[in-house]
Amino acid sequence: MENKNNEKRLKERHEIAEQYKWNIEAMYSDIASWEKDFQDCLEESQKYSRFANRLGSSAEILADAFETKDAIWQKLERVYVYARMKKDEDNRVSQYQALNDRCNSLIAKVSSAMSFFTPELLSIPEDRLFNFLEENERLSKYRFLIQDTLRLKAHVLTPEEENLLAQVGEVMSATNDIFSMLNNADMKFGEIKDADGDMVELTQGNYISFMESYDRSVRKNAFTAKYQAYMDLSNTIATIYNYNTKTDVVSARIRKYPSALEAALAGDNIPKSVYTNLIQAVHDGLPSMYRYMEIRKRLLDVKELHMYDIYAPLIKIDEKPISYEDAVEMMKEGLSLLGSEYIQRLSNGLAEGWVDVYENKGKTSGAYSFGSYDSFPYIMLNFSGKLKDVFTLVHEMGHSMHSSYTREAQPFVYGGHSIFTAEVASTVNESLLMKYLIEKEEKKLLVKEKTSAEYQEALTMKKYLLNMYIEEFRTTLFRQTMFAEFELLAHSAVEHGEVLTAEWLCSKYGELNRLYFGSEVICDKQISYEWARIPHFYRAFYVYKYATGYSAATAISDLIIQGAKKGSDENSARDAYKKFLTTGESNAPIELLKIAGVDMSSKEPVLNAMKVFSRLVDELDAITQS
Repeated sequence: MENKNNEKRLKERHEIAEQYKWNIEAMYSDIASWEKDFQDCLEESQKYSRFANRLGSSAEILADAFETKDAIWQKLERVYVYARMKKDEDNRVSQYQALNDRCNSLIAKVSSAMSFFTPELLSIPEDRLFNFLEENERLSKYRFLIQDTLRLKAHVLTPEEENLLAQVGEVMSATNDIFSMLNNADMKFGEIKDADGDMVELTQGNYISFMESYDRSVRKNAFTAKYQAYMDLSNTIATIYNYNTKTDVVSARIRKYPSALEAALAGDNIPKSVYTNLIQAVHDGLPSMYRYMEIRKRLLDVKELHMYDIYAPLIKIDEKPISYEDAVEMMKEGLSLLGSEYIQRLSNGLAEGWVDVYENKGKTSGAYSFGSYDSFPYIMLNFSGKLKDVFTLVHEMGHSMHSSYTREAQPFVYGGHSIFTAEVASTVNESLLMKYLIEKEEKKLLVKEKTSAEYQEALTMKKYLLNMYIEEFRTTLFRQTMFAEFELLAHSAVEHGEVLTAEWLCSKYGELNRLYFGSEVICDKQISYEWARIPHFYRAFYVYKYATGYSAATAISDLIIQGAKKGSDENSARDAYKKFLTTGESNAPIELLKIAGVDMSSKEPVLNAMKVFSRLVDELDAITQS
């Protein structure tokens, strides 16, 4: 018993083998090196005012100002990323908490010191700006950035006003910090009985695990306890969200946008129609969601399907632990259609120390891909040996490979990604892995006898994967679109002078929940309070990008698979996709996705994704009745 407990005990950071830790020392070998760059950023930003009131004097000075600005931000990005990642290794270490906090203050100071740049750039007559572009070769790489900045000219304020906004930026984001502290630190959800009959504390971290329990009473108790905490604080949280939404609306008005939505979309140059088309296309696909709920009700064998039944697994499998090494091999096999060069680059990244694999005491939960322009594109995992951990690895590797290709091809100024394009790279990887695993089971079914244990095992696994794939559609495409529609309703209400009370928010959210799930689901009163626990709502109008990204990725993965079926080493769809991976932020996101063969300005990618979802529902229905 003691050995078993020792195996389950969460390890300290120093007990994790070095081969399973990221090579963060490649960024800074010691804190002294980091401190030097920190001070350099501070000092160089304080000197940046030498360019004020001079940007339009010559092409040479403008080029110097652009390059100096980039150099400071590139160094600051490196400083911040290191501090954040060291903190994430073990949040209990006060030294790294302090480094991270200092970086946040430094970012505010640098932003303030450079706040004159954009207003002054826009004050230069356009004909002179474009003459500068022709005169100085160093400015050529900034052509798209200048054109994109000119596009937003009507919404840029005076240098004094921009400086003021930069200084109050931390205050304007206070509602996000207040909700985060309440949600992650102060809220308690009590204890519930787990499937073994033991009393355990319900936390943010284990809630989904309880909602995925085969034991219905565990799901119901977790659901009830969780939402009771939010119901008890609903008026407070409604007030926080009301002022968060007001901040969005006021900020949009200050910058002379017609609405908060259009202000949020402007940065990526996304037409409002992309947002509204997404909502409409998903509405058109809701009958397939209703049918899936009917299948869920049948397979769970319940008289009434409640909201606490939505995450329950429909297919039971004997899930054997997957080692990290086996997960890596599954990833390579699943992504093989992206070509040998892609797999070699991925393998090199693993050998260089991109990935921090296992959980340790104090480590930040979840997973992410992160890094600076001149660092490795690091991946943080909390790998526990489940199939979903393999998908998490593949997802984050999609982000990191995107960063690797982009940073190799683009200068710093275009070296990042908007969420609109970033989520495509991660989800293409997930789609390819899922389709590979399903095909693998289908091949087993063709060669095994229907009565054999191997055949039944393959059949069960295929059902499990189909359901897993459908759930990805539900939680990403449908759920995020429902969130997007709720955000639109809330901001529109504030723009028309309404106050977002708990009653108003519950009423609108409850209506949306009934619309998206249909009549087969009992929309328990607790679910109308779900708005109160969604942190994404404190960064308005970005969750729709998960839905559009998922739609684009579905289309791109299909194109790559179709190209591979032609039986040639040439795969134009794969090559087009890999070209897209190199583009960073060198153009508007919609234009960049056209390189990969997808036009997100039309409804087609979302409608096609709806068709894929409908086919998967049909297949699950058929295979579970045969």
